[in-house]
Amino acid sequence: MIEGLQGKVVIVTGGGHGIGTAYCEGFTKSGSRVVVADIDGEAAEKVAGDLAKLSEAGSMAVHVDVSDEESTKQMVAKTIERFGRVDVLIKQRVDLRHRSHESRPHRGDHPRGMGQAHMRQQKSGKIVNVASGTALSGPPGRIHYVASKAGVMGFSRTLAREVGDDNIQVNILCPGSTLSEVNPTEEVLKMRQSNITQRAIKRVQVPQDLVGGVLFMSSPLADFMTGQTLVVDGGQNMH
Repeated sequence: MIEGLQGKVVIVTGGGHGIGTAYCEGFTKSGSRVVVADIDGEAAEKVAGDLAKLSEAGSMAVHVDVSDEESTKQMVAKTIERFGRVDVLIKQRVDLRHRSHESRPHRGDHPRGMGQAHMRQQKSGKIVNVASGTALSGPPGRIHYVASKAGVMGFSRTLAREVGDDNIQVNILCPGSTLSEVNPTEEVLKMRQSNITQRAIKRVQVPQDLVGGVLFMSSPLADFMTGQTLVVDGGQNMH
């Protein structure tokens, strides 16, 4: 795995399932201390237990509802209580509905916060917000989903400028349609396979395909990269 992540404290929201679990495993294998944060607390506990078998670096599970400000504050507080810092935040869902921050650009809580205030104090940090390749391709019939993912991209670019002076890098990952289901139905398989013909690399995308990009953007290799969008979809969207 990528060097430079040993001992880093990483929060992965949505880490209890699918793609998020793959991220957690990738960070653990790189020597990071991983916080598995998920609204499904039972799943998060299971993943954290599995990570403990892979590495002695340290892992913990936290129940969190990322749409709830107090819940995200508690997630960060528990992380700092256990590990003393927050180095990396992987946000698989970015809730843009909160409005109270608009006149207070340096406020350190939800939704910009989620660890940002602590990163400002320590003058370092990496944030990776997960959007979607649909924000680039604009498929018909999914206008609300596509608009929300495009919003994540704009939000991330603005945030990158706001926190750059504090040595915090904010970047965006755009996955393609990914077979993250454990026991997919025939309908789901057909949906995932329907993207193959549009890709330069003609196969179904799986969660492990996304791990390298996330690790790179979270590592010292990306110290001078911020506000950028990394597309990992086998060449379906090229830009």
